[in-house]
Amino acid sequence: MAIVVITIDVIDEYQMTTSMQIPVLIVGGGPTGLCLALCLRKKGVECMVIEQNETPTVHSRSIGIHPPSLDLFTHLGIAERFLEEGIKIRQGHAYLNRSYMGSIQFSCLPPPHQYVLSIPQSKTESILEQACKEVDKTLVRRGVSLQSYEQNSDGVLVHVTNSLGEEQQITCEVLVGCDGKQSMVRENAGIAFHGSRYPDTYLMGDFEDTTSFGDDAMITLHQDGLVESFPLESGRRRWVVKTEAYITDPSDEELKQLIHQRTGIDLPEVSSTMLSSFGVQHFLAETFVKGRVILAGDAAHVISPIGGQGMNLGWLDCDVLADELAKRFGTTSKYEESLSKYSHKQRFIAKQAGKRAEWNMKMGRSFQRNWSKYGMLQLMIRTPIQRVLAQLFTMQHLGKWWI
Repeated sequence: MAIVVITIDVIDEYQMTTSMQIPVLIVGGGPTGLCLALCLRKKGVECMVIEQNETPTVHSRSIGIHPPSLDLFTHLGIAERFLEEGIKIRQGHAYLNRSYMGSIQFSCLPPPHQYVLSIPQSKTESILEQACKEVDKTLVRRGVSLQSYEQNSDGVLVHVTNSLGEEQQITCEVLVGCDGKQSMVRENAGIAFHGSRYPDTYLMGDFEDTTSFGDDAMITLHQDGLVESFPLESGRRRWVVKTEAYITDPSDEELKQLIHQRTGIDLPEVSSTMLSSFGVQHFLAETFVKGRVILAGDAAHVISPIGGQGMNLGWLDCDVLADELAKRFGTTSKYEESLSKYSHKQRFIAKQAGKRAEWNMKMGRSFQRNWSKYGMLQLMIRTPIQRVLAQLFTMQHLGKWWI
């Protein structure tokens, strides 16, 4: 089927009319949805993003951008914007209890991105949305909520409401759900979401950085549980601590006490700029494509956040999906055949990433005997295995064995 021509009677450049058509409609204006829009437009595929929130997030949330994502942003022409705002983490220091064991160097990674970039999610989304606006001021429509949709042989009829509660209809050839782990797009399509929660719980906070780590990361494998620390902009630092149980009402003092107990580091008296407790879960959609409905990002897969792969995994989805959709709109090939590769490949990659994240999480659990962790850390840090470990931490070679 030939690409559908957009037919919008524009009242003004920001306002949607009661009925419109678009080849690809993306539900969800977070990191995945915004990135997918840029990837599609780069390949000449018309699309639009709808996002129910009227304003962007102001929270730091996910902070790590891995080299494969930076490679994608380079292709999109926006990598420099991230590099100007972020901090390049070139190494991470490892401790066992309070004993220094060594460091993991990222200099062994393929150039040019021999580091992990630390940048708050709020800035990440701001950069992506600004890039979308530069392509087309109406590419992202905020304050628009999905209500329902129906598929037919020619496309998808989508029912939405705007911020005023007015009902509108959008007809698209393809509907992409980038609307998170509670995805309405996935649920309405009847796609099963298999998985469960892990028993692990954590406490996380951002504080003024008074350590000597500078732009380096730090990880402590303590007998009572993991402590991780990463640099942030404006002289702040992110701390993540493994807890025995979920803390319903966390406090700064609680987190500071755990950090001091396990590392000997005293955090400053100032309050955190972000503090939260979180649990860990893993879920994977049974398929990423059903009819003309496609899933990407957290709507398709949820993995442990330990290791910071989740957001980056969504961007890998965008890269592959944009390629497949561009092929589909550029030929007369059957829709199902053109997207089966995307679903199979990205499910395989999500499983790989999930296993890596689970390994990271298990390494940070409490333990009784130091010798086992000591031997493992020595092996990982002071042998050629360090190179492999650095590649695993930075999401290199995901999907390498996919056929």
